[in-house]
Amino acid sequence: MRKRRWIIGAALSSYLLLTSCADNIAMAETQNAAAALITSKVTAPSSVPLNVSTAAMDATSNETTIAYEATRNNAKEKADLLTRTYGTNSVQYAIIDHGRIVVSGQSGKNDEQGKRPLTKDTMYGIGSTSKMFTAVAVMQLVDQGKVDLDTPVVRYIPEFTMKDERYKQITPRMLLNHSSGLNGSSFTDAFLFEDNDTYAHDTLLKQLAGQTLKADPGAYSVYCNDGFTLAEILVERVSGMDFTSYIHRYITKPLGMANTKTPLDSPNRAKMAGLYYPTYAGQLPNETGNVIGAGGIYSTAEDLARFSQIFTGEAGDVLSGQSAAAMAQDEYKTPLWPGDADSSFEYGLGWDSVDLYPFGEYGMKALTKGGDTLLYHASLVVLPEQGMAAAVVSSGGQSTFNQLLANEILLQALKEKGTIAEFKPEKSYGAPVKADMPKSVLQYSGIYGASGTTVNIEISEGGDMSITSEQSPGIPAQVYKYSADGTFRSADGNAMLSFVTEENGRTYVWVRRYASLPGIGQTAVSEYNAEKLTPQDLPTKTREAWMKRDGKKYYLLNEKYTSRTYMVLPPIQLKVSRQLPGYVLDKRITGPNTAVSELQIPGMSGRDLSGLTFYTHDGVEYLNQGGLVLVNEDAVKPIYVAKKSIVTIPPSGYARWFTISDKDGGKTVKVSMSSNASFAVYDAKGACLYFSVIGGGKDKVALPAGGTIVFAGDAGAKFEIAAQ
Repeated sequence: MRKRRWIIGAALSSYLLLTSCADNIAMAETQNAAAALITSKVTAPSSVPLNVSTAAMDATSNETTIAYEATRNNAKEKADLLTRTYGTNSVQYAIIDHGRIVVSGQSGKNDEQGKRPLTKDTMYGIGSTSKMFTAVAVMQLVDQGKVDLDTPVVRYIPEFTMKDERYKQITPRMLLNHSSGLNGSSFTDAFLFEDNDTYAHDTLLKQLAGQTLKADPGAYSVYCNDGFTLAEILVERVSGMDFTSYIHRYITKPLGMANTKTPLDSPNRAKMAGLYYPTYAGQLPNETGNVIGAGGIYSTAEDLARFSQIFTGEAGDVLSGQSAAAMAQDEYKTPLWPGDADSSFEYGLGWDSVDLYPFGEYGMKALTKGGDTLLYHASLVVLPEQGMAAAVVSSGGQSTFNQLLANEILLQALKEKGTIAEFKPEKSYGAPVKADMPKSVLQYSGIYGASGTTVNIEISEGGDMSITSEQSPGIPAQVYKYSADGTFRSADGNAMLSFVTEENGRTYVWVRRYASLPGIGQTAVSEYNAEKLTPQDLPTKTREAWMKRDGKKYYLLNEKYTSRTYMVLPPIQLKVSRQLPGYVLDKRITGPNTAVSELQIPGMSGRDLSGLTFYTHDGVEYLNQGGLVLVNEDAVKPIYVAKKSIVTIPPSGYARWFTISDKDGGKTVKVSMSSNASFAVYDAKGACLYFSVIGGGKDKVALPAGGTIVFAGDAGAKFEIAAQ
């Protein structure tokens, strides 16, 4: 059966869940940190690494006459622009050309006191760029004949099991190209402050054992963090080494990457880039990503540039040329994928894209991998045929910004070398051309879902398309116009939207767009952005059960006391959909206590799917969502601010939440606790005003009326609260 394809333009709406970041290791992690302008510094090129091959040395000698002065100035100017204008606290960048780092620099704010200037050795978390280390490690084992990419993973990890029998079909290749069918991200206790607890890694197999797959293994590629944590475990099982020791012995040491660490190395905090968050005052502790193979490595731009030599043939025997080339193949080309178009997401083995825009405009192959945690961001862009790469890492901002900077400085270097004569102009799909719309197009009106969201697409007989969101009622409708070529387009012509009915019978919104960051560059995206959903009638008992929860808030209980989640996650408010009966967001209600997400969207918009399961214990309702345990607001009582009171963490280890009454609002308390505990205070809107893990030296905290306070810690931890 062939695809039915309506080409009616790609309107990029802010409602559509178009993830511009290369990863964002969990879906909520795309917020920008506050911008800050500090002086920048550009370092001189470093010497040629000792491990560079003879061919690379010969190529290097041919490049010594190029000063790269224009490229160096261009990089500094654009890095300064990111820190001044685009929400980036600090940025560090480097270009390598045939084994020689030719441009290196940094810009922005580091520590609050200004005592630790940024240098080329300042380390940043690289988020999902870490996945490239995992992919290389697996391919090294392939080179050694210890792993076959197409042999089931259970051969290497016998204890790997799931509730869904299809798991036995998952292969290492599927882990590396995101086609395993795993749900997404099992991230309980994965991101902590100054805490390298290995819980998320150690319990992954147990967590997967209770899960089912969302698709047949190999059916299509949809971004998946758990696949790379599982690949990390595979490397450990086959090699007999822990992952951190493995990558140091076989990757970082041979390549001279002295400033690449993991949380298990307990890196010196003084060498880490300063971290900030826009809604929280002051510098933050270091963020640890304890799913190392999926997103927990720290590095520098220069070290990532050295890492790129694996893919330009200048890394000695770290990885065979055959395996490096295999990683750059177009693994994303499964039956469920949009047609060819300019894009930044076309998966290889580990890579986000093996054909990165705009380098195809110059006849060049380009590879890229980006990474985003909440606070750190990174991008690596490699031109294997040119023997060049650029790496950009940052505190604050977005990996998309970093990728654009890497693109721009690489193009500048290519021009300075004479490889390209001039820069290509930015592209557009063109403004809509007025035409009558066939009535058959009206069938594509309806509600469309992506991971964690829905949009309402309405098409009028006159050819107007309107996109709104039930979750964001205050945002005006986005309007697009039918065009003579059978498309709906944005007025500026930068976005085009199509509807595609695939062989699986599902209808998708195909978004293609060009997006420009003034002064930095242009990116392109082509993806199935959302899937059409069908309303359903619910039995009376089921409908009544869900309506009782409608509008209720649920509070997180089971994250560790060092979790950065307490700083950023407000209570989850449950809202039953009015415009899509039988649904909560993208999740179809399946019973009085259950709802499931059944989306099958390749790329980014179908990632991290989790259902909702409610249960009652001792008369209290709890919610389990993707491993997170939350409690109904009805069980959260007002705190009593007395001269002295005590709160104790129960044997379950669950956090304890309290509301702050108007009577106690404005009062000041002092909280004393042990080292295995923390507390946080939130205002009436859920914004974190104080988190003891960050501001532990503060003796007294004012309580906001209408707000909340949470106490977290190991079971039995006690808090003494004294009114001041």
